[in-house]
Amino acid sequence: MKAIEIASYGAPEMLRETERPAPVAGAGELLIRVAASGVNRPDVLQRMGHYPVPPGASDLPGLEVAGEIVSGDEAALREAGFKVGDRVCALIAGGGYAQLCVAPVAQCLPVPKGWSDTEAASLPETFFTVWSNVFDRGRLQKGETLLIQGGTSGIGVTAIQLGKALGATVIATAGSDDKCEACRKLGADHAINYKSTDFVEEVKRLTGGKGVDVILDMVAGDYVAREIDCLADDGRLVIIAVQGGVKSGFNAGQVLRRRLTITGSTLRPRPVAFKGAIAKSLREKVWPLLESGTVRPVIFKTFAAGGEPTGASQAHALMESNQHIGKIVLTW
Repeated sequence: MKAIEIASYGAPEMLRETERPAPVAGAGELLIRVAASGVNRPDVLQRMGHYPVPPGASDLPGLEVAGEIVSGDEAALREAGFKVGDRVCALIAGGGYAQLCVAPVAQCLPVPKGWSDTEAASLPETFFTVWSNVFDRGRLQKGETLLIQGGTSGIGVTAIQLGKALGATVIATAGSDDKCEACRKLGADHAINYKSTDFVEEVKRLTGGKGVDVILDMVAGDYVAREIDCLADDGRLVIIAVQGGVKSGFNAGQVLRRRLTITGSTLRPRPVAFKGAIAKSLREKVWPLLESGTVRPVIFKTFAAGGEPTGASQAHALMESNQHIGKIVLTW
């Protein structure tokens, strides 16, 4: 099969097209003929040498794919209601930048009715992440207020749409007025240009001084102290990335007095059973929203995966530029 490998850690040009043996599905797994692969920030970190591959995972980048089931564990397929030839999208621990990919059956979901494979490939990483962190860890409830840092990222556009669809008031931050307008078009009640406005003061103004109930943060670093100031009593801060640094200083007294929760998670190293439970929740509670059009795909650009330079290299360069709104997808 053709695949995109990391020739050596470094710039986007280190993503090279190569030939690899086709993987073989084992117990509890299926083999997908990949039509499209989602591109995510962890792929960029892995290419740079900052995101180690979990034990047993493919060294190829790529955490989400969509395509057709070629083969698999027959018992596991039957139990999940799948058969050879079905179109699925899957969350994987690696190996998505390839024409063939193995995935745990439990981490696969049907391509939503009416969606293309390219659209479906934009789903797993962001939807699993948002559901696990905003709704499971963050316990966001109908009627509460959610603040999303980075509203036009793949994670951001998913969180905006799911938050609104499930009854929350949504505030998003973004780095330009155009991106703020994109957040509002996706459903955000308010959008804050963090480059021209103090988001802490604006959040307090928008909430009448109460603060927000849940914050989804991809920055960490010195944002944490400011975000604690944004939280309402009993508020929850959920950290899913540390783009602003791993060290934070904050007023712990506020955490005590106002019963705040600071938590976070990474999805990639979690066991199949954990991810399978998220998949079940998504199929039950979110897939109907996708098929009804309540939540829609937001794909900024697609690239043919291979070539010279590879489309994957171009996709990573685009992601690092932070000029995109929504998802970037590779096609095969």
